[in-house]
Amino acid sequence: MDASRETITAWSYGLAVCVYAAFAIYLAAGWRAGLRRRALFVVAVLCTLWGMAGLAFALTGQAIFLAGSLVADIFRFGGWYFFLLVLLKPESSAGDLWPTRLCWLGGVALTLLVVGVAAQIMIALGVEFIFVPRRLALFDSLAMTVFTLVLVEQLFRNVSPDWRWGIKPLCIGLGGAVLFDLYLYSDALLFNRIDVDAFSIRGFVHALVVPMVAISTVRSHDWKSKIVLSQRAALQSVTLVAVGVYLLFMAAAGYYVRYFGGDWGRAFQLALLFAALLLLGILSLSGSMRAKFRVLVGKHFFSYRYDYRDEWLRFTNTLSSQDGFSEMGTHVVKGLADMVESPAGALWLKDPSARFFAQASCWNMPTSSVTEAVDSALSLFLIDSGWVINLEEYRSLPRRYDGLKLPVWLVEIPNAWLLVPLTTGSEMIGFVVLATARTKIDVNWEVNDLLKTAGRQAGAFLGQLQATEALLEVRKFDAFNRMSAFVVHDLKNIVAQLSLMLKNAERHRDNPEFQKDMLMTVEHSVERMRQLMMQLREGATPVDSPRGIDLGDVIRRIQAAKTAQGRDLEIDLADKLVAKGHEDRVERVIGHIVQNALDATENGGRVWVSLERQQDQALIKVGDSGHGMTPEFLRERLFKPFQTTKPAGMGIGAYESSQYVHELGGKILVDSTLNVGTQVSLLLPLFDVSSGADSSLLRGESE
Repeated sequence: MDASRETITAWSYGLAVCVYAAFAIYLAAGWRAGLRRRALFVVAVLCTLWGMAGLAFALTGQAIFLAGSLVADIFRFGGWYFFLLVLLKPESSAGDLWPTRLCWLGGVALTLLVVGVAAQIMIALGVEFIFVPRRLALFDSLAMTVFTLVLVEQLFRNVSPDWRWGIKPLCIGLGGAVLFDLYLYSDALLFNRIDVDAFSIRGFVHALVVPMVAISTVRSHDWKSKIVLSQRAALQSVTLVAVGVYLLFMAAAGYYVRYFGGDWGRAFQLALLFAALLLLGILSLSGSMRAKFRVLVGKHFFSYRYDYRDEWLRFTNTLSSQDGFSEMGTHVVKGLADMVESPAGALWLKDPSARFFAQASCWNMPTSSVTEAVDSALSLFLIDSGWVINLEEYRSLPRRYDGLKLPVWLVEIPNAWLLVPLTTGSEMIGFVVLATARTKIDVNWEVNDLLKTAGRQAGAFLGQLQATEALLEVRKFDAFNRMSAFVVHDLKNIVAQLSLMLKNAERHRDNPEFQKDMLMTVEHSVERMRQLMMQLREGATPVDSPRGIDLGDVIRRIQAAKTAQGRDLEIDLADKLVAKGHEDRVERVIGHIVQNALDATENGGRVWVSLERQQDQALIKVGDSGHGMTPEFLRERLFKPFQTTKPAGMGIGAYESSQYVHELGGKILVDSTLNVGTQVSLLLPLFDVSSGADSSLLRGESE
């Protein structure tokens, strides 16, 4: 190295010595704090020795110090391995699998350390055996960096979320330094030389780890971790180790292809590298390979195959992401299939007639029009037992299923494997047929229990969705029936009006005035029926917006109509008041209240209507001296549909009037005494005619 690079190297490793030595002194003060703190103290001491060896080599340039630095680097890795494995060991017992898992990780760490020391010894003695010692040392150093990343990843993923805040700085700092080493050794292995610039600042890079570790030390106090064994973390760790081993193997193969390939060595090496990366991509995207890894981890690392928390969260999220009944069925099939690595499936649901099961949705499986009767042998077996039927087991040991006979359509489905019933309460609403898994799975009691429980949850989701859709349909019919009741009520009034006209026609057919009134009545009836037809087509809500209505004109028309029918109606009108609403409907509401008052009053009794202003509202009072109503009727039955005191009434008019007045922002008040009379006070909001736009909506101006 030249003088400037030697100076940079000396300062870099000298900084590492100072920082790690100071950190070791700090940790020594809390030696009794626990095993984790003592393990970290050992790491700090080993890093200090490694820095001292690097500093000595930078100052003297002697090979012995370089060799000492390389050996110290191996022990430095060993110190970090020891500390990370100690952190991975939980405080309390987490089952019998943790010791096995830690022994496996510790065995890998010890193997890497032994191989590294052996390679350095062979380099020192000049011994070459199978491998070139220097290449073996670089391979081992690269493997140690990859394994350190594995341990850091294991620690971060397995720690409980509430403790992750404390461990995060350590993982970031150590992970960053190891990534730097990964670049250093990968570059050295590829070009068969050490990057001098990277080597010279390596001490500075590792010195930056200390502040991050110190932050974690302060946050974590005595490093009492809460490790949670996670199948997902284990699966990712196994995958990472497998990928690392695969890449190391292919790198070694590529080196020897280039070494023995002569002039074509580099071309062969590039071809091998491309083929290796292509194969890695294919394996990474293979669903069968992922399924095999999951089964491998579940069998050899855990007493239970499933991480039930993750499975249930994933299944619930799958069910909750539905966008309709058809999509919901697909999500149910996919959620159950993912639990057993099945690539396809289909859902059969009970028909609304409750006579058979028909296919409702499918996922990667052909659609089918076949149905299964609810009283068939298969349906009755599923309802009575609630079992998950393993079709492969049925074919080999049918006696386990107590004489069950499968339908022909189920036997003919290619790769049909499992049949999962979907239940809600004591009722089976459907079943799911799953195709054969991507990898070999032993359908034991755990798989059966998980699928049965998931089937009950899926059945509850589907049952709730069916009930919701049925309720919406009932509400639509209810709205249509309510609107039809309003229309029928209005038709009854029109029929009564026409009947009265026909009755009077026998006596007054030759009277010109009567003929004129008859034509006006027929014209009015036709217009009302036309409006009713429009209401049936477009709904109960009026199409046009509220306008200004002259209430005096409305009341006078009602008085004239009742006078023509032979009934007296007294009116007392104040100044001109314009209310907001739809003229025909407001007239119908007031007319209905007046008609009820007339019906409740014997001939000779008094019925009156008054109009006055009350602040920003119009107050219409309709009173009579008729039969009156009881307090119980006013409190419990008035303004409710199909409640009336009339023998031939429908009980719709008062309800419709109340609904419309409240839509306008008004109010109806009733004061009644039995055998004395009734007064109905109708409050309607006044129409604002202060603006030109509003005044144009007045009935007179709009015409």
